[in-house]
Amino acid sequence: MMIKPEKEVAGIKWIETERLTAEERQQLQKQYAIDEDIMTYVTDKDESANYVHDINEGDQLFIFLAPYSIDRKNLRYITRPFAILLHKGKLFTFNESRIHEVTASLRDAADNPEVHTVDAFILETLFSLVDSYIPISREASKKRNHLDKMLNRNTKNADLIALSHLQQTLTFLSSATQINLNLLNRLPRTYFGNNADQDKKDLFEDVQIEAEQVQRMIEIETQVVDRIDHTFNNIANNNLNDTMKFLTIWSLTMAVPTIITGFYGMNVALPLSRMEDAWVLVILISVTLIVWLLIMLRVRHKM
Repeated sequence: MMIKPEKEVAGIKWIETERLTAEERQQLQKQYAIDEDIMTYVTDKDESANYVHDINEGDQLFIFLAPYSIDRKNLRYITRPFAILLHKGKLFTFNESRIHEVTASLRDAADNPEVHTVDAFILETLFSLVDSYIPISREASKKRNHLDKMLNRNTKNADLIALSHLQQTLTFLSSATQINLNLLNRLPRTYFGNNADQDKKDLFEDVQIEAEQVQRMIEIETQVVDRIDHTFNNIANNNLNDTMKFLTIWSLTMAVPTIITGFYGMNVALPLSRMEDAWVLVILISVTLIVWLLIMLRVRHKM
C-alpha cells in the first residue's frame, strides 16, 4: 500500500508503486490522468505477460511474470505479474504483490551507470528479473537431490508430498519463463523496438539470450523432477499392489476355516457332528484346503 515519492531515472520522472489501495488508484488516475482500464490492467494479479501500445495516447504497457514466494523456506513459488507503464513522458512501475525480486531488479537497473535512456532502464530491469529465476532453480536442484536420496533410502509420504510441491513450483516457473521469453522475442517487432539503435539492439539480444538460457535451465530441472516423481509413484504403486495382494491372499485363506466352522456352528444335524473329536477333523480339513489353495495360487503365479 504505497505510492513512493517521484524520483528521476534515465532523464524522466519515475513513480514506483506497491500494493495500491482503492484510494491510491483513484489518486493516480486523477493526478496523472491514467485511464481506469489501464489501472485495472496493471493491478490485476492474474494477468499474463504482455506488451500493449496505445496509438492514440502514445502509452506503452509492459507486463512481465516474476517469481512470487508463498513459502520461501520450503521453496514453494508461484508467479505474479509486474507492470511498467510509459504514460505522458513519465515512467510508472506497479509491483502489486510486493515481490522482492522485482524491487531488487528495479534497483539494479536504476543503479546501473550504463543506463542512460528509459528504454535501457526497462530492458535492464527485465534482464535482472530474468536472472532472478536462476537462484530459485539452483535451490530447486539442491532440494531435488536431497529428496532423491531420502526417497531411495526409505519412501515416505512426507518426502513424496515435498517432491510434489517442488514439481508444482517448477511447473509454475517453467510456464512463466516460456511466456516471458515469448514476449521478449516479440518486443523487437513492436513499437518499442522500432528505430532501435545498436545499443538497444544489443540489450534486446542480451535479455533474449539470458531468457532462453534460464527457460531451458528450468525446463530441464522440471523434466528431471517429473521423472523422479514418476519413478517413485510407480514404486509406491507397486508396494501398494504387493500389500493388497498379501491381504487378499490371507483373506482367502482365513475364509476357509470360517466357512467350515460356520457349517458346524449351525444347530442342525451334519455328518460327523456327533464324533467326540470332530473339531480335530474340522481343523485338518481346513488346513488341507488352505494348503491346497496356497499351492494353486503359487502354480498360477498369483503369489
